[in-house]
Amino acid sequence: MPIYVTKPYLPPKDEYLQRVSDIFDRKILTNQGPEVAELEKTLQRFLGVKHFQYVTNGTVAIQIALRALGITEGEVITTPFSYVATISSILYEHCKPVFVDIEPHNFTIDPNKIEEAITPHTKAILPVHVFGYACDVDTINEIAQRHNIKVIYDAAHTFGATYKGRALASYGDISTLSFHATKLFHTLEGGACIVREQDINARLELIKHFGHIGDIHKTLGINAKQDELNAAMGNVVFKHFDEILTSRKIISKIYDNLLGDCIIRPREQKELQYNYAYYPIIFKSENQLLHAFKELNKNDIYPRRYFYPSLNTLPYLSSYEPCPISEDISSRIACLPLYTELNETSVELICSIIKSVING
Repeated sequence: MPIYVTKPYLPPKDEYLQRVSDIFDRKILTNQGPEVAELEKTLQRFLGVKHFQYVTNGTVAIQIALRALGITEGEVITTPFSYVATISSILYEHCKPVFVDIEPHNFTIDPNKIEEAITPHTKAILPVHVFGYACDVDTINEIAQRHNIKVIYDAAHTFGATYKGRALASYGDISTLSFHATKLFHTLEGGACIVREQDINARLELIKHFGHIGDIHKTLGINAKQDELNAAMGNVVFKHFDEILTSRKIISKIYDNLLGDCIIRPREQKELQYNYAYYPIIFKSENQLLHAFKELNKNDIYPRRYFYPSLNTLPYLSSYEPCPISEDISSRIACLPLYTELNETSVELICSIIKSVING
């Protein structure tokens, strides 16, 4: 069997099918049905937040977050080290992404470089908690308040992580989550917005429902609602979340023990309770990475280059902004397979291949 970088967690089939049977009996498939309502309440309580909106996916979550904050033009400061959906959302909302380079230890946006990128056209800062590691939320908040701009966190990787005693996904004016099937918690497909202020939450909920209530049309909206089948999967998967987290932690520790100091890993953050969302490693060079991938692929093992390329180099952007740290890291970083069913024998094989490449 091929070993991919990730594999969706599937709960016991009978648990999901029971909920599917209930959905068939109720004949309610969408428009805030009981499965969606249950999931929103469960996750709101789990994350300890006031306002939680379950939406179609993590990309739409960023788009409607921007729109709910009234950001439909101008500049949005963001990171070049992320999945492309981060800047796609900015561009789709007719804004210009302004890239600020990353710090080299956890690959999050460098807060010391944000302020120099702010102009009269800056509307928001959109950092990413990369791989579930925390951005410098305190410094970013201070900068945003000083310049009266909004902060939207792409928190797609953060579910289950806490920082300074609260959910990492609870910082900023809005934080967005992804519940794509490959995430450690998923709803087949899905996402969420966690909103700090009541009035913004009400506006986001309106946008999520086409912008109207009954026959009263109030604003431009979109269909960002979720359906009962996806929510049902989320309700079942959540009951097994402790099991998922524990298994990923165990696998990560096996990697740690086997690889030791032969590879570079992100720096541990003292106040972060990590969620083991990914297992990134950095090679000495891009050639070494490509050699390792070639050897791993020979054994039907398929890691991924998360994240490559550095987003500031994309060909369809209007201009190129150098981000040397991101460009360097993105050329040398890879995420190794990590999922609940991955066994120790497979991890040992992966590590032995990588070590043989590194040791030449």
